[in-house]
Amino acid sequence: MTRACRRAWLFEALRKIEADFNRSADTHLISLDVPALPGVTLYLKDESSHPTGSLKHRLARSLFLYALCNEWIGPDTTVIEASSGSTAVSEAYFARLLGLRFIAVVPALTAAPKLEAIKFQGGEIHRVDDPRTVYDVAQKLAVETGGHYLDQFTYAERVTDWRGNNNIAESLFAQLSQERHSVPDWIVCGAGTGGTSATIGRFIRYRRHATRLCVADPEQSVFHRNFQDPTVETLPEGCASLIEGIGRPRVEPSYVPGVVDRMLAVSDAQSIGAMRAVAEVLGKRVGGSTGTNVWACLQLAREMTAAGKQGSIATLICDAGERYDCTYYNDRWLAGRSVDWRPCAADIRAAFSVAGRSCV
Repeated sequence: MTRACRRAWLFEALRKIEADFNRSADTHLISLDVPALPGVTLYLKDESSHPTGSLKHRLARSLFLYALCNEWIGPDTTVIEASSGSTAVSEAYFARLLGLRFIAVVPALTAAPKLEAIKFQGGEIHRVDDPRTVYDVAQKLAVETGGHYLDQFTYAERVTDWRGNNNIAESLFAQLSQERHSVPDWIVCGAGTGGTSATIGRFIRYRRHATRLCVADPEQSVFHRNFQDPTVETLPEGCASLIEGIGRPRVEPSYVPGVVDRMLAVSDAQSIGAMRAVAEVLGKRVGGSTGTNVWACLQLAREMTAAGKQGSIATLICDAGERYDCTYYNDRWLAGRSVDWRPCAADIRAAFSVAGRSCV
């Protein structure tokens, strides 16, 4: 292919992605009062409403645009990613939009509905038994196929313009602008690649907001350990969280601890209990990482109430719960992993004053 033809293909690929973005509306911001904690309003930005059903749609779009503009991807490039599922679903969507082959390298225990969603978008699945090997396997496949490894864990913090350009932070603050507490006391998010926390944390500082950033991290993750002791960069053998999409066994290149004001470690039981209770409040199922976020939000809200403060806290609905029907919403599956989530669900349910309803 001549350089002129390749350039013409590149421009058309960029047009297709930008046109797809132009057809998309912003994600909803849901306001929730917390009756048990008067004076504190919780906002949930519903990222599950993206075309591929998760927060990772934003990242996938940015990764493709970055790779295209660097001319790492051409008309015959096989695109490869290491993913726990949601990023790969979104990347498969964009690969199909451009007519490219896509291979997702995923841990063998990734939820089956996520794998089906990758396949639905035209992607291929390459399972690995040891989640720690996904990076090396993805890189090896890129070499073998002459393809490109998107490498979300390295590039997530740099592919998004953190100063604005309709990133998630700018969108959130714009949607809060007419609220009583338009500048939230806290924004809470998880860390998988670290890209979302880096974007939000940088934006807060760039716009000189008083908002603080809290990262809610699974107990069996390295990020909160590293936040306390920067010499800790990997997890001990055998540590693994059940919560997909957040928490990592190693400190990822895109994780920027300097923009994080606080970290809260959240157990699997707390994440899943909060997830199940929030599903009752919203009337729709959400994923485990949303439960992690909400558990941390309510701990911060309780601290604000105890200090006599009023204000707001914002967080993300990272993805929809239907992808976890066979795992987090399956009582037998949870019992088999000794996850006692019901007391945690009762705690969150009481905060939202929805006692008496059964957990979905």
